[in-house]
Amino acid sequence: MTAALIWSTFGDLQSAEAVADTLLEERLIACANILPAVRSLYRWNGERGEGSEVAVLFKTRADLLDAAVARLEALHPYDAPAISGWRCDASGAATLGWLDGDCRSPNL
Repeated sequence: MTAALIWSTFGDLQSAEAVADTLLEERLIACANILPAVRSLYRWNGERGEGSEVAVLFKTRADLLDAAVARLEALHPYDAPAISGWRCDASGAATLGWLDGDCRSPNL
């Protein structure tokens, strides 16, 4: 079993918490680390912008990564959310055991 991480930003704490709660309830993730004060500098539709966002790092199993990303994208309040997920090269045995016990396939 391999761990995976997903990174995304939200416009406010309430939407980040709501999405994290849903993913936890559906057991697609085991944890969401919410970082409430992120300053974003970006280019969108050819224009520069900046703003305050809430970042979330979701922790899951690698075999659930695609399902978790798809569900996150469906739940996300942005029209075109920035979502990045990746499989981890290394994880501690305790972390893998925790993820294995607290995440499950969406069709179970």
